[in-house]
Amino acid sequence: MERKTGASKPIGGCMKVIDLPDGQENAYFKCLEEWSPEMQDAGSLKEQWYRKMKDAGLRVKVAVDEQGTIGGMIHYGPIEHVAVHGEGMYYMYCVWVHGHRQGRGNFQKKGMGKALLQAAEEDVRLLGGKALVVWGLSIPVFMKASWFRRQGYRPVDRIGMQVLLWKPFTRDAVPPKWARPQRKPEVEKGKVTVTCLRNGWCPGQNMVYERARRAAGELGDKVVFKEVDTFDRDVGLEWGTLDALFVDRKQVRTGPPPSYDKIRSMLEKKVRRLPTA
Repeated sequence: MERKTGASKPIGGCMKVIDLPDGQENAYFKCLEEWSPEMQDAGSLKEQWYRKMKDAGLRVKVAVDEQGTIGGMIHYGPIEHVAVHGEGMYYMYCVWVHGHRQGRGNFQKKGMGKALLQAAEEDVRLLGGKALVVWGLSIPVFMKASWFRRQGYRPVDRIGMQVLLWKPFTRDAVPPKWARPQRKPEVEKGKVTVTCLRNGWCPGQNMVYERARRAAGELGDKVVFKEVDTFDRDVGLEWGTLDALFVDRKQVRTGPPPSYDKIRSMLEKKVRRLPTA
């Protein structure tokens, strides 16, 4: 990972934001949900992504309570690694505060999310970044665009429910824009074609990839599975996204990640509708 900048940042006298400690990488790979059996479906893609990104500008910070328990995390890196048009800025992949009773417990509604975001902003300024760019959803679920707006972020682009927002730190910063898809899946005649874009940064989307790959592989030669690695930014820009699942040419909604059973059932129905010889 890049050089560390700044000391730990205290929160309300009892919590603080620090760089991801050595030995806590697995918690980060599983978004603090090591306790969840479902998280096992995500495989090792995030770890592989991290190993490639840690020397390419990736920054990971966590919020810890007075006992040293990690309750929240944020990760961000140079915008040149994602499917967003922009230069000299940092892009925040996500900010997440653990809110389940299981595992480490509920840390939400304690100011951790805001503190993590402020620590990231300070870090990006010190690194010379022109802006911090974030994404949010226009509906009241995870990563709410309205929450980022309350933290001083301005929307600059939108595709459907996905809103791109930013907070510029220099006068010469140029507003970023979502990449628009320039490519669509190619299908094979007489077969069900599953096309899965995968990047590795998000365990939720990694679950989709692993489940779709498994389901497709179990349904025989009537199903073709095509994998697209979007770690190369040019590939992500061409498709207009880093992660996606297509069955034939129709994109499947993957938030929240559909279960393995749901994906398999979807593919089975498509197979039954194939024309017979």
